[in-house]
Amino acid sequence: MRGTPDLERHKQAALGRLPVRVDLGGSGFEKTNLVCGFLACDARPFNPLLTALPRTLVVRAADAGSYKQMLDHFVDAAVAESRAPRPGGDAMLARLSEVMFVELVRQYVAGLEPGRTGWLSGLRDELVGRALALLHAKPAHDWTLDGLSRDVGASRSALAERFAALVEVPPMQYLAQWRMQLAASMLTGPATLAQIAGEVGYGSEAAFSRAFKKIVGVAPAGWRARARTT
Repeated sequence: MRGTPDLERHKQAALGRLPVRVDLGGSGFEKTNLVCGFLACDARPFNPLLTALPRTLVVRAADAGSYKQMLDHFVDAAVAESRAPRPGGDAMLARLSEVMFVELVRQYVAGLEPGRTGWLSGLRDELVGRALALLHAKPAHDWTLDGLSRDVGASRSALAERFAALVEVPPMQYLAQWRMQLAASMLTGPATLAQIAGEVGYGSEAAFSRAFKKIVGVAPAGWRARARTT
C-alpha cells in the first residue's frame, strides 16, 4: 500500500481500451473475470427508487433461481460487446445494463418481507400499485384524491390510508414531488418554463415556479443554471 501506485490500467479504461487485465500474485493462479459497470440517474430532487433501495444490493447465483440463465446471457452479451466494439455498441451496453438492473430490482422486490413499507412495497401492493401507475402515466392530469380513488376502484379513505402507510407520503404530496422530479430533468434541456409547467400539470409558469421553489428549495431558473455548470 506504500508503493507508488500504477495508474496505467486506469488510464486504459478511460481511453476505452477494455477489458483491462490486472496481474496480481504472480503465476499459477486461477483466472478471475470481474465485469464492472455503472448506471447514472437523477438523484435529486426526488427519486423514489433510489430512496427505496438499500445502499448495497447483492443477488447471488443461488438466489436468482430460474432467472440465473437470463442474467448470465446478459453478462455474456455485455462482455462480448466490450471486447469487440461494433457500431451501436454503446447503445447495446446501455440497454443491457438497464435490463440487468431492472431484473435485479425485481428480484429484490420479490424477496421483500410482508409488512415492509416504502415505495417498492407500494408498487407490489395491488391497490397502491395501480395508483402509482396512474400518477406516473399521467403526471399532468388534474388529479384529485377522489378521482384517483375512483380510477383504482377504492374508497377515498381506503386509498389515502393505504398509500400513506406504504409509500409514507399522501398521494397528492407524492404526485407533487414526482412532478418536480420530471421538471428538474426537463430543466436540463431547452424547454421553456411555460412548456415545462404544462408538461407537469401547472396552468401557468408562475404557479409552477412557486411550487418548484417550495418543494425543491430553489427557483427553476436557479436549478437550470446550476445544472448547466455541473
